[in-house]
Amino acid sequence: MFVRLVAGLVGLAVLIPWMVFGGVPAIDLLVVAAGLICVDEYVRMAFPEAPGKPRLWIAACVLALFGSAWYLTDRWLVLVSVIEVVGTMIFAVASPGPIDKAADRLGRLFIGIGWIGGCFLFMPLLRRLDGGLAWIFLLLCLAWLSDTGAFFAGRFFGKTKLYEAISPKKTVEGYIGGMLTAVAGVFVVRAVGLPSLTPVDAVVIGTVIGTAGVIGDLAESLLKRAFNVKDSGTIMPGHGGLLDRVDSVLFVAPLLYGYAILIKGF
Repeated sequence: MFVRLVAGLVGLAVLIPWMVFGGVPAIDLLVVAAGLICVDEYVRMAFPEAPGKPRLWIAACVLALFGSAWYLTDRWLVLVSVIEVVGTMIFAVASPGPIDKAADRLGRLFIGIGWIGGCFLFMPLLRRLDGGLAWIFLLLCLAWLSDTGAFFAGRFFGKTKLYEAISPKKTVEGYIGGMLTAVAGVFVVRAVGLPSLTPVDAVVIGTVIGTAGVIGDLAESLLKRAFNVKDSGTIMPGHGGLLDRVDSVLFVAPLLYGYAILIKGF
């Protein structure tokens, strides 16, 4: 636990100044770097025997999604997404491997593109909203405070298993603790940088959208069990891979962006 805590604090000590002083370009660069690292970790899990070609294809698709979302219109993003669907099927036909596992291979390709590329691109989109940096901190609070609260609440009070078949260590008590810390984090960010959010918004965002982070964590645990691996990587001591740390962020970011533009009108 000590190594986990120190690694997390060191990561925040680097991440926060980078985002605060670097502006939008720094967020874009951070997302690109994190996205490519996550692609590499995912491919190593999903295609352990021959990761080379899938890594190149998924990375190219993820970068294309990033670029079209940030610098082109929405119609271009739709077009790029459709082209990637068709292109991925062509890629699978050109290098099918064992025919009886072709559908499985195609599904693994689509998961890598849609999960990492489709969800990651919402971080810089949040940064471009009014009060954008506060939205980024809100995203991280939802994802990481809920995870931290769940860890400690589960460690000291956890008795009732949440979803033992997928994640034996997660408990209902941990989930409740995680939601309480997530709501507290939303209230803090609201007071500092997002005064337009109401107390009701804080509770809804902390509980409903925060729950998406728990589901994201469970979804990655499900994939890791299917791929028969314990961690996605070893880049963060005590935490595993980067994908292990951002799995909840990937689920929370699209919902938070949707809440910002559809409910609050940013």
